[in-house]
Amino acid sequence: MSDIPPDQIMNHATRIYTPEQVNVAIDKMAHEITQDYAGKNPLCIVVLHGGVVFAGQLLPKLNFPLELDYLHATRYRGELKGNDAIHWLAKPNGSLKNRDVLILDDILDAGVTLAEIMKFCFAHEAKSVKSAVLIDKEVEKHPDGVHTPDYFGLRAPDRYLFGYGMDYKENWRNAPGIFALD
Repeated sequence: MSDIPPDQIMNHATRIYTPEQVNVAIDKMAHEITQDYAGKNPLCIVVLHGGVVFAGQLLPKLNFPLELDYLHATRYRGELKGNDAIHWLAKPNGSLKNRDVLILDDILDAGVTLAEIMKFCFAHEAKSVKSAVLIDKEVEKHPDGVHTPDYFGLRAPDRYLFGYGMDYKENWRNAPGIFALD
């Protein structure tokens, strides 16, 4: 798998969710999140790069005031498998103190990165921290990882996924749907 050039990866993948299915899932999440956060003015933090496409579609559907920030933390660093240690490239710019924080990311797999991000938020005195991910991957979660996101759009099998923010060697985050390598 790792030696397939990005321009040929579509020949080795199957679309498991269409854009329409993804949109329905995001609409459902937006409704749930709006019910929970109306009147709270949360700080929504997008996890770069993967969370950008998902957040860009979710945020306009949230019917309440919110503030937006980002962070860039990764275990993958362009690889197909995550490393043990989280690598911080950018931390949130604003204060988290006494804020309701909602982390927006593309996928929850082992849960290690999300757990570290949530610990960071609580260490900076966030009042609450919840997670919203587009994909909850059906994989054994790491003992120290987040096992269940607070909000998720779709479940996906334990296969290498790309599209809607998820990448194959930093490519195809823009794929029209969610794809799994064969």
